[in-house]
Amino acid sequence: MKAYLTLNYQKHKNSKHMSHKIQTLSGYIHEYQKSVLQPEEFWGRVAESFHWKKPWSKVLKWDFDGPDVNWFVDGKMNITENILDRHLFIMGDRPAIIWEPNEPGDEVVTLTYRELYHQVCQFANALKAQGVQKGDRVIIYMPMVPEAAVAMLACARIGAVHSVVFAGFSSTAVADRINDCEAKMVLTSDGNYRGAKSIGVKSVVDEALEKSTSVEKVIVFKRTGTEVTMKEGRDIWWDDAIKGQPLDCPAEEMDAEDMLFILYTSGSTGKPKGVVHTCGGYMVYTYYSFVNVFQYNVGDVYWCTADVGWITGHSYIVYGPLLAGATTLMFEGVPTYPHVGRFWEVIDKHKVNQFYTAPTAIRALQAYGLEPLEPYKMDTLKVIGSVGEPINEEAWHWYHDHVGKGNCPLVDTWWQTETGGIMIAPIAGVTPNKPAHASLPLPGVQPIIVDTEGKELHGNNVEGNLCIKFPWPGMIRTTYGDHDRCKQTYFSTYKGLYFTGDGAKRDHDGYLRILGRVDDVINVSGHRMGTAEVENAINEHPKVIESAVVGYPHDVKGQGIYAYVICDMEGRSEESLKNEIRETVSKIIGPIAKPDKVQIVPGLPKTRSGKIMRRILRKVASGEADQLGDTSTLLNPEVVEAIVKGASK
Repeated sequence: MKAYLTLNYQKHKNSKHMSHKIQTLSGYIHEYQKSVLQPEEFWGRVAESFHWKKPWSKVLKWDFDGPDVNWFVDGKMNITENILDRHLFIMGDRPAIIWEPNEPGDEVVTLTYRELYHQVCQFANALKAQGVQKGDRVIIYMPMVPEAAVAMLACARIGAVHSVVFAGFSSTAVADRINDCEAKMVLTSDGNYRGAKSIGVKSVVDEALEKSTSVEKVIVFKRTGTEVTMKEGRDIWWDDAIKGQPLDCPAEEMDAEDMLFILYTSGSTGKPKGVVHTCGGYMVYTYYSFVNVFQYNVGDVYWCTADVGWITGHSYIVYGPLLAGATTLMFEGVPTYPHVGRFWEVIDKHKVNQFYTAPTAIRALQAYGLEPLEPYKMDTLKVIGSVGEPINEEAWHWYHDHVGKGNCPLVDTWWQTETGGIMIAPIAGVTPNKPAHASLPLPGVQPIIVDTEGKELHGNNVEGNLCIKFPWPGMIRTTYGDHDRCKQTYFSTYKGLYFTGDGAKRDHDGYLRILGRVDDVINVSGHRMGTAEVENAINEHPKVIESAVVGYPHDVKGQGIYAYVICDMEGRSEESLKNEIRETVSKIIGPIAKPDKVQIVPGLPKTRSGKIMRRILRKVASGEADQLGDTSTLLNPEVVEAIVKGASK
């Protein structure tokens, strides 16, 4: 250990600048050109910043037809050595994680890099003692507490594959994910605090485990003191699991292409997809994108308000910031509890320098006006960021002018669960800002806009479908257990290209603006919901005959969920049936998927081949019933009139 740290210290001392940080617009142009002309040389140079147990033989081997993408071929490493061991010698006493609890008056927890190292190693040993080995899958269903990050890193330390499930999902959703990846263990808590609510969590896991057989052990973290059932031989308290475990744990040697984690995301078919990310490329990409987009400097306090249940929490609360030796703030609460100024209070309390949140949160807080901001200075802010969905111009200006005080660059970031990290975004203070534009691609990212036939649209002032034509280190490798699904979803629409599922426009300056989904996926508060997944849940209700779900513009969420449902109305009032349908979705998927609007309809508009014409339903849901075009060729044109009439009520 000592020899490694000394060696690493010399590397720190001797390297010109380990962060590879771009600091001028001309520097960006130079780096971007290098990354496109010599991608292997470019990413090899970034990867050399890290500790590798064995160097790679080739930077990149790829084929999008497979798809088969390999970065840092034959390279051996462990991501936690590069997060923890690498930083101990010169940054061991610096704060790694600051935890702000749900209740403002409760104790703030600060973990230094040394304390985080010991906690991760101790819990890694606890996992091994409970039978977890390299390659085993571990489900993490926990609140936003430091132990959630510790759990992720402990899995990575021993080569186990973590799959974090957002702790607002239902038992059915948890069971689906456990069964898909055949998880050996679940890490959970007795309960969660969320604003004024205390939510039972262990009971959801117990229910999920009735529908699965692979889980052998459950480790339960005590957060709320809620009374829970502990099954003998299976369930163990977190504190009991770590008792007596050593504070050092050797890092498992991992191949660069070994699985690091699986993260489930909704698709255009009902079953969630397990997006697989691997160790080496994800490490290099999250680090590089973090230090550049946010222009992080050592000593800054960085806060991303996401939950670790989503990719944003993985890449920009845990892995990216900690790989850069940053101080990352974890927040357990919600933006409006116990008052609507909570975000601004936390920024002042912890002297936050970089603040990264979702347009949904901005729009919700904007609705309260400027008064809640008045008591707070927020003068430590240097960079503000937006993530999860395209930000509208009105919200962009409010955020920039009133939170950033007109002085902070606003990084409007576009990326996906599948991309692993930020792909298109301004680099803070380097790329000139333009409201509601994701702007320019990061070095190494080669986006193109194509028409519906897949023909590239060159030049500016063009609009079409956004694709990526060359691999980047943080990209999806497969969908767990179903490689063909990965190919069909991302690589088959346009040959030789990764299709993002988003529409985009390149303006007269060459800046990219993301226009939103062009497939059957709805972006609700920055979280993707497959329409088929919501429809399948609705159809579970015994009175439902058929349903169709579309997105529509929502003032706060960006997109809302609009459900058209054909029902057997016997013995039910329309209002009670709508409420039952909402509750059915909430129970099967979780409250996040609950339809905002439910319209009971006599039928659905269909082509003569029986395909539902969602274009028509989207127009009606968006209040554009006067723009339906010719409906006479439909199998049942009369049903459109009834739907329009019902929607206007």
